[in-house]
Amino acid sequence: MALPTDQDTGRFPWREGNHYRLLVDGEQFFPAMLQAIHRARHTILLDIYLFESGTVAARFIDAFLGAASRGVEVYLLLDDFGAHGLNQGDRRRLRHPAIHLAFYNPLHYGRLRRNLFRDHRKLLLVDGQRAFTGGAGITDEFDTQARPQQGWHDVMLAIEGPVVGDWQTLFTQSWNLWGSPPLALGETPRPPAGGEPGRVTLNAPSRMEIKRSLINRIRSAEQRVWIATAYFFPSWKIRRVLSQAVHRGVDVRLLLPGPHTDHPAVRHAGRRFYARLLQNGVHIYEYQPRFLHAKMLLCDDWLSIGSSNIDRWNLRWNLEANQEVLGGESIGQTVTLFHHDFVQSHEISHDFWRERPWYRRLQEWFWGAVDLWLERRTRHQGDHDQGDHGG
Repeated sequence: MALPTDQDTGRFPWREGNHYRLLVDGEQFFPAMLQAIHRARHTILLDIYLFESGTVAARFIDAFLGAASRGVEVYLLLDDFGAHGLNQGDRRRLRHPAIHLAFYNPLHYGRLRRNLFRDHRKLLLVDGQRAFTGGAGITDEFDTQARPQQGWHDVMLAIEGPVVGDWQTLFTQSWNLWGSPPLALGETPRPPAGGEPGRVTLNAPSRMEIKRSLINRIRSAEQRVWIATAYFFPSWKIRRVLSQAVHRGVDVRLLLPGPHTDHPAVRHAGRRFYARLLQNGVHIYEYQPRFLHAKMLLCDDWLSIGSSNIDRWNLRWNLEANQEVLGGESIGQTVTLFHHDFVQSHEISHDFWRERPWYRRLQEWFWGAVDLWLERRTRHQGDHDQGDHGG
């Protein structure tokens, strides 16, 4: 398959010969990640936003300790805010000569603006050969085996191939800004022949590759634009290109959280965008069974999965990273998952939305006003030095 023509617009190029596997919910991705850790021989690298004490964290800490006892070097880069729920007992368990623990952007009282910059990436790398990325954290919220009715609905992508080297480069650069000892890793082994093209894309306050790539793909889509996101705060440009795609005859669908969410205020504020999108022919589905936490962007046969929501707050303040895929089995797997989730969702019709009760409108107005106030408060607070924050 020929590489896309936009290969020079990002930090990392498109690379051929990759293999991907879509892992749905904790019952699939946690066992696969733990199995990779148990088989590790040289290095384990983890860059994660949410890491909270509980059953899932205990399993991962046990696996890290087991790997360290075999001589594997373990590097854990945790976001300081996202790891707030990691208790002191678990932090003490991670004190091992072969386990290196660092925290991204430690919180400081009196430094509100600096505290807003978070590392929202989700990445596990093993021996420079396997990578996992997606939307999940190391927390019991994603344990769908123990909590089949309450566990958050999310996906991770298992990756092998040349793009793993780019993920390793990304981790190394962040680690060397925030952790010690310095990390220097060699080239990743060459994968088997075949596979699909892929590219790692980033978002940081001064680098908007994920957003730019999505907009370009929506503009060129001919058949479908299907987006799943846990938090929906789209920029005006994204809203415009979605509506323009509908007018070209593209099937545009948004899969968003329904009544189950960890941030109801964010959901109410995001729903204020529904009316215009529905009027322009965008289909909106709200997932009903559990909290939809997945981040999947599908435009024709292009797929992007990773940490990034369609949320201008995240895109402004957070470090994000996605894996882009072009063609192959993972596209079919993602289409199947979308269809499955659409069936379990409530489609919001234009008539239904116009007839919603007054108190729903009030919630949208109030939380929308709060969002706009925060937007104004943070917009002009100086430039962000990307190097200081591990971008």
